[in-house]
Amino acid sequence: MSEFLLIHGSCHGAWCWRDLIPALQGLGHTARAIDLPGHGDTPCPIGDITLDAYAKAILQAIDTPAIVVGHSMAGFPISAAAEKAPEKIARLVYLCAYAPRNGVSLTEMRQEAPRQPLLAAIDKTPDGLGFTFRDDKLAEALYHDCPDGTVAYARDRLCVQAIKPQATPISLGANYASVPKSYIRCAGDRAIPPEYQRSMTEGWPPEDVTEMPTSHSPFFSAPNDLARRLDRIALDLT
Repeated sequence: MSEFLLIHGSCHGAWCWRDLIPALQGLGHTARAIDLPGHGDTPCPIGDITLDAYAKAILQAIDTPAIVVGHSMAGFPISAAAEKAPEKIARLVYLCAYAPRNGVSLTEMRQEAPRQPLLAAIDKTPDGLGFTFRDDKLAEALYHDCPDGTVAYARDRLCVQAIKPQATPISLGANYASVPKSYIRCAGDRAIPPEYQRSMTEGWPPEDVTEMPTSHSPFFSAPNDLARRLDRIALDLT
């Protein structure tokens, strides 16, 4: 079976994959999650957190080629990792994530979306180097279809998100282009507009794109369905 490496999105950590990891393991796969620098159990001064540091952390976690799943903002660091070392990545899976374009930053992609639903849900830190999710907007923006207790679980673990990695234009070339890719859209997403997720995947082979009827957090709201979709993606590699 396959090895999955799961990469969290903004303000999150390895903790958000709590329910998906056993679901993937139940299907016979190996599944692990890491904290990117400055998240979870990986402290880092906010000024030292960069897109390059994110990409290096992902590659350091891979011993044998893995299917690397990136949620939301993690579409950028998983892509940067693929550009650095494509031989380490069996496939990139974008889970309601930003699918980057060469020379463009995540901030620029967010601004080009037809709507900006997250603007009302985040606050910048006083130093201007990061942002946090507003407590009163968590359920609405991220977890509206998730089980009871999800918001409390997340509230205790969410952290400051460094802005620098998201404001950095990404450099992508032949290495990135050589890595197979899949996209899982979320039709009920209130963070990245579903219509923008569709536009990011225009021209992708239809077999490489699937859609779930969930919020921005399918790892909490539908972990078994998500695991089955990832299982089918893995089977395509065998």
